[in-house]
Amino acid sequence: MKYLVPFFLAFSFTAGAQAIHFKSVVVDTHNDAVTACIEKNVSLDQDLRGINHSDLARFKQGGLDYQLFSIWCDGDKKNPYAWAMREMDTLDAVAKRNPSKMVVAKTWKQIDQALKEGKLVAQYGVEGGHMIEDDINKLDTFYKRGVRYMTLTWNNSPSWASSHADEKDPKYKGPRGLTPFGKEVIKRMNKLGIIVDISHVGEATFWDAIKTTTKPVIASHSDAFSINPVSRNLKDDQIKAVGKNGGVIHLNFYSAFLDSTYGKKAAAFYKAHSKEIDSLIATGMQKEYTLGVIVTKYKAESDAIKPDIEVLMHHFDHIVKLIGIDHVGLGSDFDGIDSAPLQLKTVLDYPEFTKALIKRGYKDADIAKVLGGNFLRVYRANNSN
Repeated sequence: MKYLVPFFLAFSFTAGAQAIHFKSVVVDTHNDAVTACIEKNVSLDQDLRGINHSDLARFKQGGLDYQLFSIWCDGDKKNPYAWAMREMDTLDAVAKRNPSKMVVAKTWKQIDQALKEGKLVAQYGVEGGHMIEDDINKLDTFYKRGVRYMTLTWNNSPSWASSHADEKDPKYKGPRGLTPFGKEVIKRMNKLGIIVDISHVGEATFWDAIKTTTKPVIASHSDAFSINPVSRNLKDDQIKAVGKNGGVIHLNFYSAFLDSTYGKKAAAFYKAHSKEIDSLIATGMQKEYTLGVIVTKYKAESDAIKPDIEVLMHHFDHIVKLIGIDHVGLGSDFDGIDSAPLQLKTVLDYPEFTKALIKRGYKDADIAKVLGGNFLRVYRANNSN
């Protein structure tokens, strides 16, 4: 069985990277495969090699045990709550067809049992507070469906919180930080057991959330601003605040968040294929997924501008230096991004991250914390059942 670190026994792993990786509970807190499957009209239990970063078979092959699936739509989508229900229905149907392979777990007992049986633990993370449509009671429904974190904002802002994108936009006229209703949302999330996710939020919202929450938070898919100064990344004082809160920062694999030189190269690549991108958008595909289609089609071109995994590890080392090994995890953003480090092409490649940790001299027990134990600690701090 998988080793639950740090709740049960602490083990000292002495084998190589594969043994450490496949004996640890590996958790990824952010994957957009559900949206990607809907956009591409495919199903997660199909063989999606060459189509998606992820599918049900490859999760197991890559050693992944526990996936929080993003429930997402952009700020322009009408009826975002109904869209969230559709996305959860989609994955629930996959789980129903594959009871021996995965379970949408809603209690710690179900999580523990699934891990013992070698099944994929699936839960949901709602990516954007706009999906509750200003109705706090929708959080209760989300929790019952298996939602275990909510990102307070996506790039757009709900009426009660400001995003990183809007806070830097001089035309934005909405609230800065959390409104009184926004603080009530945090309190309800704490009460239910929905983890507060501060990826995507603006700085004012971040600090209001840290002051309001009584439970550890996560950044489900974020990197370090001091390594690459984009507004989606966390500044050093924010990183330290997450550590003090007892939370965990889960590293995003997106090249543009990791590598400060990637943006210009990517812009030139997409400009060269702009007519195809526009044609895909015209079919109704959301822009984020048109980019992924282009990257797949022109693989050699896109690979030529991707960073090395060492760039990701610079972010990892920086966060560990600031707040310690107990506060870092994995939040790949697979199937929501169009580019990741060369060694991290799909969910098959999680062991490459483990190899990079071994190369840096981290102890086996600390590697197990990073791969999943740190998230499990935060999960238990937010959920008593």
